[in-house]
Amino acid sequence: MTAIKQTTKNILTVRLYIVCAVATTVGLSMAWISIGKFVLFISALTLLTGRMFNVTSLGTSYTPNLPRYTTHAVLIVLTVFGISLLWTTAQPNESLGSLAKYGKLLTIILLTCMLRNRQEVLFALTAFIAAQIFLVLSSWMLYFGMPVPWATSRMATSQFAVFSTYLDQAIMSSTAAAVCWHLRSLAPGRYGRFIAISIALLCLFNVLFVLIGRSGHIVAIALLSLAVMWELPRRFRWLVVTLPLIFLLIFSALSQKVQSRIEMVKNEVAAFSIDEDTNLSSGTSSGIRLHFWHRSVQSIEESPLVGSGVGSWSNEYNRLEKKTNPKGLMVGERGNPHQEYLMWGVKLGVPGILLLLALMMSVMKDTLSMETHTARATQSCLLALAVACLFNSSLYDAQIGDFFCVVLGLLLALGLHPQNSMRPAGPSTKSNNPA
Repeated sequence: MTAIKQTTKNILTVRLYIVCAVATTVGLSMAWISIGKFVLFISALTLLTGRMFNVTSLGTSYTPNLPRYTTHAVLIVLTVFGISLLWTTAQPNESLGSLAKYGKLLTIILLTCMLRNRQEVLFALTAFIAAQIFLVLSSWMLYFGMPVPWATSRMATSQFAVFSTYLDQAIMSSTAAAVCWHLRSLAPGRYGRFIAISIALLCLFNVLFVLIGRSGHIVAIALLSLAVMWELPRRFRWLVVTLPLIFLLIFSALSQKVQSRIEMVKNEVAAFSIDEDTNLSSGTSSGIRLHFWHRSVQSIEESPLVGSGVGSWSNEYNRLEKKTNPKGLMVGERGNPHQEYLMWGVKLGVPGILLLLALMMSVMKDTLSMETHTARATQSCLLALAVACLFNSSLYDAQIGDFFCVVLGLLLALGLHPQNSMRPAGPSTKSNNPA
């Protein structure tokens, strides 16, 4: 019996280490993320088939505690994408590759399945925050001209991004700042709360004063506005409609990075409205996005009910571009319009856009039974995703999509194991609705 207990204890330790490793990798390079995700999927499948999951010999059994609405939504999304293989206009390698990219949504479910109690979730969240601290400190070091030999991004010396692009890193650091702020009461030790707030500010200032990602700036301002709204008395919360504009004006005056990017957007959009082809040939970011969005809307108009199937965006864009402008800009396989909502619309029609919104609302629904601080952290992450998807394909893309799936999985797991839970795998206890 002692040997059985020791073996099970070691298995549980390996399980937790795997989750912590996955939580850590989303702050590192794509290679580490891929390895961590692969190990997580294999380990979770092994657990679910009972090879490592069965502990009945010790007199106890464990049933996974999963987020009800999110789990159903993820499975429905993947099923619908899978069914769309029947009518997709994409080649098999492209359609299957696109479906596999959305398979990262399973990470949300697997993480909640692998984490069995509150202590394990907090341990995994600590690993996640530690990786984000390492990331933001590395960015600050690059900014001050210090050597960072582990930085692998091509933008490391010029834009101070460590492993990915400044766009992805700005969104991730903004989200990490919100998580640290809302979960500051969980930080251990006498100075834990102060340290958590300091980390949040370190990430926020890095986004607004060091990185140049416009999407990251918008996400940071949106999350900051939401956090301030929650700190206000209820009778003043209507001010949230003005807070983003106020913060935008403040940071435009204080941060040269924010100011320059706002001016760039204005100039690029103005140029596009005058001459679309000229803007495309000049390669401006906003101009290309607007062109991609225009073609996406055209594709949705042609097939509004079922779309063109999973993996079809590149094929649809190139078809419409050749039809209208044979010498125009073409894209390669697995391209995207830098807008998640429109991409789902191209692939699945208008129902696809509604399906993406339903997925987000399902996560929101699961937060309503959480403790206030956990719900606010999860809702902030959800808002960051919703805003980022307006300007990027933030679920489809590698790294940033993996980041959101991991952080949502960890926060949903924390919500499933509240402070007053008496059992390691008990049902979530309802508390006040933070929204």
